[in-house]
Amino acid sequence: MRVDLPFGRESLPIHVPDSANVLRPIPAAALASPAAAILGSLRRPTAGPSLRDRARVGQSVAIIISDVTRPVPNQVLLPPLIGELRAAGIRDADITIVNGTGLHRPNTDAELRDMLGDLAARYRVVQHEALRPETLVEVGRSLRGVPVELCQAYVEAGARVVTGFVEPHLFAGYSGGAKGVMPGVAGAEIVMSNHGAENLAHPSARWCVAAGNPVFDEMRDIVELCPPHFLLNVSLDSARNITGVFAGDWREAHDAAIAQAAKQYTVRVAAPYDVVVATNMGYPADTSLYQSVKGMSVAAEGVREGGAILLVAGCDEGLGGSEYVSFLTSRDSPQALLADILGAERLRHDQWQVQCQAIVQKKAAVYLHSKLTREQTEAAHLEYCASPSETVRRLVAEAQAMGRPGNVLVLPYGQLTVPVIS
Repeated sequence: MRVDLPFGRESLPIHVPDSANVLRPIPAAALASPAAAILGSLRRPTAGPSLRDRARVGQSVAIIISDVTRPVPNQVLLPPLIGELRAAGIRDADITIVNGTGLHRPNTDAELRDMLGDLAARYRVVQHEALRPETLVEVGRSLRGVPVELCQAYVEAGARVVTGFVEPHLFAGYSGGAKGVMPGVAGAEIVMSNHGAENLAHPSARWCVAAGNPVFDEMRDIVELCPPHFLLNVSLDSARNITGVFAGDWREAHDAAIAQAAKQYTVRVAAPYDVVVATNMGYPADTSLYQSVKGMSVAAEGVREGGAILLVAGCDEGLGGSEYVSFLTSRDSPQALLADILGAERLRHDQWQVQCQAIVQKKAAVYLHSKLTREQTEAAHLEYCASPSETVRRLVAEAQAMGRPGNVLVLPYGQLTVPVIS
């Protein structure tokens, strides 16, 4: 059976057994008129007053967007949002678009144009820089006593609007909501604390778990120190069409979006599989291995102990940032890295993604088909895969030789299909 997988900006055909279970997101109707639905939600929100009623003439407004690694339909979301602000008397000169990069690199001018279209030239755009203290303002301390610093352009705005989309997240439960602020426009120290080894080792810090998830709960507590005045989140289908719009008071709107996401993105399966093939949904989500760890992590939800995962991800930009690569390649095995993380007295930049990978590799072998070289792949402690079809055939044969069924699960859309074992 042929299955086409998102691979960077392309589509990669692979062949799997006819008996393979190919999971796709549960069908959800795409909105017939997204712009009209967004405008309706801005005027009649999920919770609280309309956006126009919250804005005041003369106010400065900060609109937080997600960076290029997130496929948010900004060119659909922002025009009606800005239109409502202008109708409330807000001048274009008083609107700032803040690119919520978290700890990621700043986006290029070309990427910003791709994300924002004509809006990139029309409005002031500020890129959040978590490692530049002069761009941050302390708004308080977390319950664990860690200073909470947020982007100055966000904190000092008269009105703060946060946008984004909601999907499952590997350790925060779900994206959207508070994540637009923390880590979107948060300083490095609080992000690293929230993403620390203890939080990520908690059994509830996982896909599609919000209640009792220490990462999710702390994010919300941090955002309460300087909350958005308005949230605009959407849910998407596998073709990135908008399936739902959730707006207004940030907690209530996010809760409603999570309920929709749970219906769309969690799929029950009867038992774990010997082999799981997954993607990280193609560009822009699979631009690096750092981002693509999510794909192997969601595959781990459906693989048996001792099974095998094949991740198909473009990784056009390589492994990731220099600090991540330095740490990932600093030990000779995932087990050594995990022991290092759990025993360390200090946090390392991007260690959470290394920890997530090591946790997956405790459960299953991980093969990677990407644009990385064999040397790069093996330096990241992954098995190099030149031919996905051949690798699947071999892994199935090896499982069957051990007396197992050699069953295969395919997740073409990565985290938009989180397997839940019945």
